[in-house]
Amino acid sequence: MAGRDHRKTGRGATGNAVSGRFDLPARHDEGDWLDARDLIDGEAAAPRTEVTVEHPRTIIARNQSPDIPFDRSINPYRGCEHGCVYCYARPSHTYLDLSPGLDFETRLFAKPDAAILLRKELAKPGYQVRPIAFGTNTDPYQPIERDWRITRDCLEVLAACRHPVTITTKSDRILRDLDLLGDMAAANLAAVAISVTTLDPKIAQTLEPRAPRPDKRLAAIRALSDAGVPVFASISPIIPGITDHEIEAILAAVAKAGAKGSFYIPIRLPLEVSGIFQDWLDVHYPDRASKVMAIIRSLRDGQDNDSRFFGRMQGSGVWADLIRTRFRIASRQHGLDLHDIKLDCSQFTAPRPDSPQLSLF
Repeated sequence: MAGRDHRKTGRGATGNAVSGRFDLPARHDEGDWLDARDLIDGEAAAPRTEVTVEHPRTIIARNQSPDIPFDRSINPYRGCEHGCVYCYARPSHTYLDLSPGLDFETRLFAKPDAAILLRKELAKPGYQVRPIAFGTNTDPYQPIERDWRITRDCLEVLAACRHPVTITTKSDRILRDLDLLGDMAAANLAAVAISVTTLDPKIAQTLEPRAPRPDKRLAAIRALSDAGVPVFASISPIIPGITDHEIEAILAAVAKAGAKGSFYIPIRLPLEVSGIFQDWLDVHYPDRASKVMAIIRSLRDGQDNDSRFFGRMQGSGVWADLIRTRFRIASRQHGLDLHDIKLDCSQFTAPRPDSPQLSLF
């Protein structure tokens, strides 16, 4: 990645190069003036988060992927301040002519009309109820949710309509909405998955720099479980040579915290993510970078990524078999075998499109 060294900025990506996918102009910081700037101004300031308001026409995204257990989702935000270096959603910023690197973490887009759009879409004649998934692309409880409250607004609509919802997040900020989630869960309308990638705070500090610490995520699992919310643990991604040695320890910890089940995905490295991840390896794990990439490629038929349905979620080869076997044994040992999440779709009451109040008829 061309550009300044961002190792000390508290962000995940080590650079901000623009993707070459659409032949966008490359960004290069070079020249003697950079040396003069550093001498006069000192080390560059950490990049600040910028939020742009976006007004989409619809808010429910649909998919027909056969290896994904939901057919619709809502993403209140584009980009994610958590800065997870492996995030497969990073390439989505290239469609905005922005970098999947630091731009993805710092130049965010919020959709404040999401709840209004959701109400209108749920009110359409012939709407067929299926659980709506949050957290499928970027985290619905990333730091800016504290002020924007877009996820909260959408949950209020779903709760009022008795519409089932699933949420995946790394953040204990979800506990703010326990009042809604607890009531919905009591009616079999809500389930949550908390992502726990590592128990080591030192690894998490660079791997997921602005996500809550591992202990906070475990505490969130406990609080959700105690409130009666069915909570699952997503051990994703598993990164060979970085986090795979923790599989058994993580499963033991999430089971102790109250998780009902668990699932995992081996690391995926789509086009732009691969370069960002390899730069991260070179900076933080230069002693094993080549070994880690060799194992990842062995999981993906010799490539950095395998985008084929089903294969992308499981991997193949000896390493994939070993990870799968270890995960299954440890999950069974701790009673974490994943069962299908079956939420109730029969309670839905459509809202009026022009009113926040539910229809009485």
